[in-house]
Amino acid sequence: MEPFLEGKTIFITGATGFLAKILVEKILRIQPNVRKLFLLVRASDTKSAKKRFNDEVMQTELFSVLREKIGANNLNSLIKEKVFPIVGDISLEDFGIENSEMFKEIDIIINSAATTRFDERYDIAMNINVLGAFNVLKFAKKCSNVKILVHVSTAYVCGEGEGVIPEKSFVLGETLNKNTKLEIDVERKVIEEKLKELEDQNLTTKEVTIAMRDLGIQRANLHGWPNTYSFTKAMGEMLLGHYKEDLRLVIIRPTIITSTYKEPFPGWIEGVKTVDSFILAYGKGVMNFCFGDPNTILDMIPGDMVVNSILASIIAHIGNDQHYPSQELIYHISSSKINPIKSLDIQSFLFHYFTKNPWMNKDGKIIKVGKHTLFSSMDNFRKYISTYYWPLLKIVELANVLSWRRFDKTYKDLKRKIDMAIRLSELYKPYLLFHGSFDDANTEKLRMAMKEHKMDDVLNFDPSCINWEDYFMNTHLPGAVNHIFWGLYILINWLINSSSAYYIRMIFCLQ
Repeated sequence: MEPFLEGKTIFITGATGFLAKILVEKILRIQPNVRKLFLLVRASDTKSAKKRFNDEVMQTELFSVLREKIGANNLNSLIKEKVFPIVGDISLEDFGIENSEMFKEIDIIINSAATTRFDERYDIAMNINVLGAFNVLKFAKKCSNVKILVHVSTAYVCGEGEGVIPEKSFVLGETLNKNTKLEIDVERKVIEEKLKELEDQNLTTKEVTIAMRDLGIQRANLHGWPNTYSFTKAMGEMLLGHYKEDLRLVIIRPTIITSTYKEPFPGWIEGVKTVDSFILAYGKGVMNFCFGDPNTILDMIPGDMVVNSILASIIAHIGNDQHYPSQELIYHISSSKINPIKSLDIQSFLFHYFTKNPWMNKDGKIIKVGKHTLFSSMDNFRKYISTYYWPLLKIVELANVLSWRRFDKTYKDLKRKIDMAIRLSELYKPYLLFHGSFDDANTEKLRMAMKEHKMDDVLNFDPSCINWEDYFMNTHLPGAVNHIFWGLYILINWLINSSSAYYIRMIFCLQ
């Protein structure tokens, strides 16, 4: 294996995020001779940044393989020598950093910072996904030795695309519906005016949040995007492409990111990802009916394959590889073209997994799951709910009132199931009825280049090797379930060891 990244200094944003953690672990495990890793962390000071990096990154299960491989003491020494958490905020000019020496040292910048919530507050999504990306670009231009900027976007900047979707860049101001004109400064003004209007109304923080989330969806829909996330990520790409000048820019567009396929071990995941919202609702018995076309191809890619593609793009582009003319800078990291999986397949995997490995409710009873009822149009979905669930809810509500709230729990549980089904279906409608597939011609060239470099095994991002049934049944679903219980374990430990330990121990009868 060639000494890739050896002696290089890398600056990574979004350092405490899912992808960045896998990225940092991968670099330290296979290339400990990297010169430095500067990691941008939101914190009040350097001490807090280091603590946050240790607590949220190093203490995760993700680093167990590396810790076992080189020993805990050696890992601590490696981190101390190579890894430097930097206090900063992506929404600020130069991230608020005033370190002139660092500007001279950086060779590679990887921007993985993003808010991925589909209905994020518009002001927050604008600050992180749009202005944050632009701040990364301006920062990169001040780094005198920077060789490449890799920006992690999403394949779904295409919106509700159909057919084969090309690895094509955006033009500044372009819209998906072609009927409106997109001006980012105007969007910022809309946000500013809305916030002032809401402030004058003296609303609660929750009311302001709801209003700003609604505004994001409205502005996205106006210009042809289905949600705030894909809309703001598209605007971020526009700014980068338009103002990059001579800077070498690579845009990585992954599809739906799932748990690790192989490295550092199969099934590591963090946070509830897109597909997992449905997995959790189904496993808990909350939702046995769903909106979506059973023949829709759900394009998924494991997190470690995304990270491998990021590293591969760096090797190819900073090495001036002959395969890569300057215009080929966008890569779809996807599976729909060479190893598609349908919504119906996933429903089958879920049913078989939770039938064999059922969850228990809080009363200790086994939760039985049934086969999903799928509706391929929103009209049929709403008609089904109106016919079978709203009348039942009204009956339970009436019985609850007449019996002095004896059926309060039943009513709340049923209402929660209905509300969750509607919310999830509306939020994920563009993906549950997605009829496109992602062209990966550029990505295929990248894979071929890694073979020539003899790095296709070390940096594998070829989804054709995935057996989806095996991956779901033995890797992703166990990983997602494990993550839930691991999260509860951490939460309980934090509660027990917090400043309120005495009262919490009394509550949990631990003393």
